[in-house]
Amino acid sequence: GFAWKFAGIISEYDPFHNGHAAQIAAAKSAGAGCVAVCMSSGAVQRGGVPVLPESVRVCAALDAGADLVITLPAPYACATAEQFASAGVRLLAALGCDTLVFGAEDPDAAQLSQVAELLARPELDALLRERLSTGMTYAAARAEAADALLPGAGTLLRTPNNILGIEYCKAILAQGAALTPLALPRLGAAHGGGRPGEHNGIPMASASYLRSLTVEDWEPYVPPRAAALYTRAAAAGLLTDGNKFEVAVLALLRAKPEADFAAVRGVSEGLEHRLAAAVREATSLDDLYTRLKTKRYPHARLRRLVLDAALGIPAELPAPPYIQVLGARKTALSRLKQAALPAGTSLADLARSGAEAAKISELHSKAVDFSALCRVKTQPMGLAFTTKPVVI
Repeated sequence: GFAWKFAGIISEYDPFHNGHAAQIAAAKSAGAGCVAVCMSSGAVQRGGVPVLPESVRVCAALDAGADLVITLPAPYACATAEQFASAGVRLLAALGCDTLVFGAEDPDAAQLSQVAELLARPELDALLRERLSTGMTYAAARAEAADALLPGAGTLLRTPNNILGIEYCKAILAQGAALTPLALPRLGAAHGGGRPGEHNGIPMASASYLRSLTVEDWEPYVPPRAAALYTRAAAAGLLTDGNKFEVAVLALLRAKPEADFAAVRGVSEGLEHRLAAAVREATSLDDLYTRLKTKRYPHARLRRLVLDAALGIPAELPAPPYIQVLGARKTALSRLKQAALPAGTSLADLARSGAEAAKISELHSKAVDFSALCRVKTQPMGLAFTTKPVVI
């Protein structure tokens, strides 16, 4: 055992549920005096906008025992697992966390770190390229290549939370971050896995399963205080409207000159022409994704590509240049003094801290404005700059 006091968690909390509450509780009972959460804002990894606005997700996390909630800015929030993990690790390390807590199907941090080291080895590249040339998806090719170098590694690279855990370990190694990975067992239902489960008599369901239900049906699977927040948010028209999202994405894409698509993150191998042709023909988002589909690109990658193109997220992004606080317990705010990056509650102030900060805050604000347009009751622009942090 090592002495640790300041735990970090990277999350979306869309919605925050019983499994998330159990994870925060487990971090506290394992010795964390303070738990910081780096939470997706403005966009989510599945290539969409969060079902619940930031303030609701922040309140749910603080109610369940989190001490500090910081933004994972939109450009990193809707990125690949590798970029998502890398940005979250950088922000939590800069905040001064000493431990990174995450759930995994195989909660053995040493084993996950071993696979992370393997993925950074140059000999993996040749094996990976060989398999990609046969038309395999990147994930499948990587799992097979890893298995060839370390039998058993591929199994860990085929389950979603292990994959993310390995990316966290890989980012910690690559950045030389002073974070110790702590893997906790993933409770109840698997991510994206169908049926909910139970843990110690508490109903557990994944966020993806909950998103397939109406908010009224979330109740057994989310903490009571969170359930009340969600009911109020739904009544106020603050949940995402899928139809508005669809029209807004298609409108932005149709308004863009084809030349713009070449500069979008994730575009390679002539994908911009395919994208432009699909945008001209598509009559719905599903239609657009179907037209873009190839064996090589999984659905989630296409959804992210489409959102990146709509929002104009460029291929090259700097590492996250600031720490924006969305919510905190008063007692935890003093931690910002030790931060290794500009840190605070005002995005306007942070945006003025340098050219990279100005660029990221602008891209982030654009995504928040976009998600404000996609709510049942359309919200105004500028919320990334005007929303007050939740301090309790």
